[in-house]
Amino acid sequence: MALKPTVYKFKISLSDLNRSLFTALSLTVAKHPSENDERMMARLLAYCINAQEDLSFGAGLSEVDDPAISLTTLDDQLVLWIDVGEPSLERMKKATRKGRQTKVYSFNSKSDVWWEQGKGQFSRLDIEVYRFNWNEIQTFAQMLERTMDFSVTISGNSAYLATAKGECEVHWEVLQQP
Repeated sequence: MALKPTVYKFKISLSDLNRSLFTALSLTVAKHPSENDERMMARLLAYCINAQEDLSFGAGLSEVDDPAISLTTLDDQLVLWIDVGEPSLERMKKATRKGRQTKVYSFNSKSDVWWEQGKGQFSRLDIEVYRFNWNEIQTFAQMLERTMDFSVTISGNSAYLATAKGECEVHWEVLQQP
């Protein structure tokens, strides 16, 4: 019998000072059985950073051809492909062919090695690459609850997160912009 995803519900008060966006998000996120808490929270943060109407989570790790997060038009044109983790060069080439804009949010302890090994090849692609601070993502993941009501304030390359379990800040570094 296959394991089923775990469903999380988030109510987020989002204040993105970079874009003057102030909104409330009500999100249901499925965590794949093989996905760790840190990856799910990195996906959630990437969603908040890119929040806009019709942005949606992909099928997750169960569907390898889908982005983690995407934005499509009403006529099913892919506008934005967002990956979370350390995707392969081949996957990113495919993403740039499918979507108008491609972003990667790297987040874990092997992120530095992944970037050093691939930055020369990634530099030939029209993609944006960001790296979340691994220790800060771990701190954010420790605050995870099945149902959460919290706030996210984005300013510059930082997100300030206030949850019932505490507060933390997650920074990200811009590794590549077209």
